[in-house]
Amino acid sequence: MNIRTNFAIQAGKFTRWALQTLTKGGSSFPGKVAHAIDPHILKHLSDHYEVIIVSGTNGKTLTTSLIVQLLKQKYPNILTNPTGANLTQGIVSTFLNHTPVKGEKNIAVLEVDEATIKHITPFIQPKLFVFTNIFRDQMDRFGEIYTTYQYMLDGASFAPEATILSNGDTPIFNSDALPNPRLYFGFNHTEDGHYQAHYNTDGILCPHCHSILQYNFITYSNLGKYYCPNGDFKRPELDYAVTELTELSLTKSSFKIDGFDFSLPIGGLYNIYNALSAYAAARFFGLTPEEIQAGFGQAQRVFGRQETFTLEDKEVMINLIKNPVGFNQIVQLLGYEKEEFSLAVLLNDNYADGQDISWIWDGEFEELAKLTPKQTYIGGIRVADLETRMEVAGFTTLTKTENNDDLIEKLKSVPTKKINILATYTALLQLRKDLAKHGYLKEGMTS
Repeated sequence: MNIRTNFAIQAGKFTRWALQTLTKGGSSFPGKVAHAIDPHILKHLSDHYEVIIVSGTNGKTLTTSLIVQLLKQKYPNILTNPTGANLTQGIVSTFLNHTPVKGEKNIAVLEVDEATIKHITPFIQPKLFVFTNIFRDQMDRFGEIYTTYQYMLDGASFAPEATILSNGDTPIFNSDALPNPRLYFGFNHTEDGHYQAHYNTDGILCPHCHSILQYNFITYSNLGKYYCPNGDFKRPELDYAVTELTELSLTKSSFKIDGFDFSLPIGGLYNIYNALSAYAAARFFGLTPEEIQAGFGQAQRVFGRQETFTLEDKEVMINLIKNPVGFNQIVQLLGYEKEEFSLAVLLNDNYADGQDISWIWDGEFEELAKLTPKQTYIGGIRVADLETRMEVAGFTTLTKTENNDDLIEKLKSVPTKKINILATYTALLQLRKDLAKHGYLKEGMTS
């Protein structure tokens, strides 16, 4: 280790100590300090780790958490970034917080922003990429899905020997020939039929002839068993597959992967994809189905993903919303709710949320209205836009909230026992802080 790298590490660790001592915060800033001193610091910090990089539009955080939980069944020395700090400085901070164990296998499971991969793979050589999906998201940052995918390809190009484990049901992941070894996961849970995706679906053009893809079945959005009606482009053979859906509910999912039974204490079809990708990564690292079953049994909800808590006598569930496909899946999930519920929706447009909020017009708020929440509250920086969208969708009575304290007080007196809160990223962060201030949640990013 050279003097510059050593100084960068010590400066980063001192910054972390100072922030934790004086402010009890600062998950990314120590990494920012260290990286500013030595831009190549990740090369040294990652030396003693086998690295898994998890990226994609939706599902990064839960997939990363599940992979960690599964690998712990066999490998105790695992580093990860559970706070969701998935840009370069956050990843540097993650390594600064962990010391590898000499003589044993050390694994780093890193959630990485799609546009950040290319900034870290020149220094970190991963063993495995896990690509979850690509949907339209944060148009101001990423543009269309093809730009997002190119970011991911640019990152993978620095690690041509790393295996890419990707969602085979996502057409764009099969559109380019790459030097990397490839593995695919997906669904094979139903008999073939003949289907077309909804007309407002992205990523359903054949990359060879630009015909509209057809499907033998669709799970949701553009995911499914696709094929080009005018050529030989089709879904690749799957290496890992969901073979049966046994139970789908608000709080639980049961399913079979490659014929083995699994359960997850988390609801939603989209989360079965996350579980499948974690299963595939675990099998890649040599875990048995029995070890994976044990790991799924210990899975927990993570920050803002079906996170639950008690507000006086109310049962509250929080879900992060950030793009149309994710929002629509949350609406589908809420359709499993068997009791009456009240609803709160918070919309911000800070940089971390994505400043282009046009996505709300593609989200199925009409389907949300059909669930007939008993009372509905709205808030956030863009509450006026949210109010217009929800009125157009058919909501007749909307109550604006001045701030989170006002929202919390109003939610205490709703006539339903169940409450569902949908919020964009920074709105969710601030709401959790305010709930913690009142003693309803613990500080921190995970439940």
